[in-house]
Amino acid sequence: QVQLVESGGGLVQPGGSLRLSCAASGFTLDYYSIGWFRQAPGKEREGVSCTDPITSNGSTDYVDSVKGRFTVSRDNAKNTVYLQMNSLKPEDTAAYYCATDCFWGTGGAQAGPEVFWGQGTQVTVSS
Repeated sequence: QVQLVESGGGLVQPGGSLRLSCAASGFTLDYYSIGWFRQAPGKEREGVSCTDPITSNGSTDYVDSVKGRFTVSRDNAKNTVYLQMNSLKPEDTAAYYCATDCFWGTGGAQAGPEVFWGQGTQVTVSS
């Protein structure tokens, strides 16, 4: 069964850190592009990052609002991708989703035609 499961969300104070996990089952993440997306209530979905497949160059692009604060990494043995989020701001509050099949478009990551989504995890940045 193909599945993406996010975890690691929660409540954190401004300036704090969280690490989100995206664990895959039923397929090998290395061979797919992986995107992180977020959506806040009343706002459009925003593409936070898109990481190329390992079979390509494995590089990651980030939307300007998170550059220098968020970092994507992979653990091949665990078939898991992580989103390390540092220096969190209230405006980072959103439901975060990982997804396969992304590409970099105008303004950020975009979901590709064969995208597969996880169920999401909530991140709340508040004092």
